[in-house]
Order: sequence, then C-alpha cells, then structure tokens
Amino acid sequence: MALFTYAASGGPVMVPIVFGSIVALAIVLERTVALRRSRVLPRNFAAAVLHGLRDGQWEGARRAAVADHVAGRVLAALLEGDGRSRAERIERAEVVARRETAGLERGLGLLSVIATVEPLLGLLGTVGGMIVTFEVLAVDGVGTASNLAGGISQALVTTFGGLAVAIPAVVVHRLFVDHIDARMGEVERLAEQVLDGLLGR
Repeated sequence: MALFTYAASGGPVMVPIVFGSIVALAIVLERTVALRRSRVLPRNFAAAVLHGLRDGQWEGARRAAVADHVAGRVLAALLEGDGRSRAERIERAEVVARRETAGLERGLGLLSVIATVEPLLGLLGTVGGMIVTFEVLAVDGVGTASNLAGGISQALVTTFGGLAVAIPAVVVHRLFVDHIDARMGEVERLAEQVLDGLLGR
C-alpha cells in the first residue's frame, strides 16, 4: 500500500513507468527460462554427437543430433541429406542458426525500448512536477512550502521511478545478449567440428 501511495505521488506519468516495469519483469522471467542451457546446448550434447562421429559412426552422430533444442536443430540441418556439398550444408545450417538466434532474442528488442523510454518518461514527469511547482509559486509565492511539496515530490518520484526501471533493464539486456552470443558461438564451434568429421569420414 505504501508503495502504491509512493507511486501515485508521481502523478499520471507513473502509470506508463509502472506498466513498463511490469512488462520488463515479464520479459526477464520468460527469457531466463527460455535461455537455460538445456534449451540451447545441453552439457553432454556435444560429446554425444562427436562420439557418434568417431570411427565413421555417421548414423550414430545423426541420431544424437536429433534433439529438441537449438544446437540439435542446427546440427540436424547440417547433417540431413546425403550427397550435399560442404557449402550447401553450411548454408542450410546458417539459415536455421539465424532463425534460432532470432527466437532466442525474442522480447529483447522490447526490453531495450523500455530501457530507453523509461528515463524519458521520468524526465517528462520531472518537467510536469516543476511546472506544478512554478504554478504554485506564481499564485502563492515562496512562503507556502507545503504547497510546493507536491510538485517537487512528483518531479523526484518520476525521475527515480524511470531510472529504477531503466538501469536494471539495460544491465539485464546486455547480459542476455552476451549469453546468447556465447551459446551460439559454442553451437557454431560444435558445427565446425561435426562438419570436419563429416568431410574426414
């Protein structure tokens, strides 16, 4: 209740600020689940596929690669179809990898927008609060500190609210992007090893 009262003191601009914080939190929670290692590149997956390539066990590698996660779908595209050239396999795997990367990044664009807009909303609330403050000064003069408090409070609360949402959003967005780059880099290196094993069989 105190938090609601505190947010309400920021005026109408706090409505989109609070809404943005809820959307950002939802994105963070959803991406945290979606980007788990088990959904991108499980720990034992690479070893299983590479073991299947050992001693020309091509079908073993192909069976190991058929899995419902990002790395499995990329390698399945790389391994499917006999008689394809290296360039054809790489092209097909790259198409799938781009599609999978786009899926991993779903929602991050909106999170970036929220991180950018929230401080601007805070600034808008600050300007609104200062307008209220100067209107009180114009009517009542400087001797009415209690009347000025409302405008000053609005100015400070919206600034704080906007920054309180934007700063974590920027940090988490960067962490997610780095995490996706790292995982897809691992998938790419695994695909290169598999392709080398294919050509060397």
